[in-house]
Amino acid sequence: MNFKKIVKEFTKLEYTISTMESCTGGGVSNAITNCPGASDILKFSAVTYSNEFKIKMGVDPNIISKYSVYSLECAKSMSKAISDYTNSTYGVGITGKMNRVDKNNPYGDNSKVFISIYNRKSNSYKDSSINCIYSTRNKNKKLVIDEIIKLIEEDL
Repeated sequence: MNFKKIVKEFTKLEYTISTMESCTGGGVSNAITNCPGASDILKFSAVTYSNEFKIKMGVDPNIISKYSVYSLECAKSMSKAISDYTNSTYGVGITGKMNRVDKNNPYGDNSKVFISIYNRKSNSYKDSSINCIYSTRNKNKKLVIDEIIKLIEEDL
């Protein structure tokens, strides 16, 4: 499956999606908006590189303090917060590092990305993590986007 098929399926089911992306920098919402009919399903997309704006968008600061901004727990909080904020059927949360050190958040694996897909209808999550194996951000973003497509497909 790809986002073109997901857009068609979401349109048929009257599902919506919103994203809170960090390291992918809007790559997921870009992939969705490259498909005809995206405006029928995509409600909102936020690129929240800083902890400050993750928190402003609804991520519990205690989760960041306890688990770090680079954790599955943070990705889950991001996916639920963006779904709640927009009342979307699905919320996507992505956080991690793509082969780089973050001077503001120096902990965690420098090549791991955490993904969470929240389904409001079933109040459930599909989660994953990806090891960034490529030297370029574009290739690693594609890895993450492909994983998100797989997770949504599994949930439909």
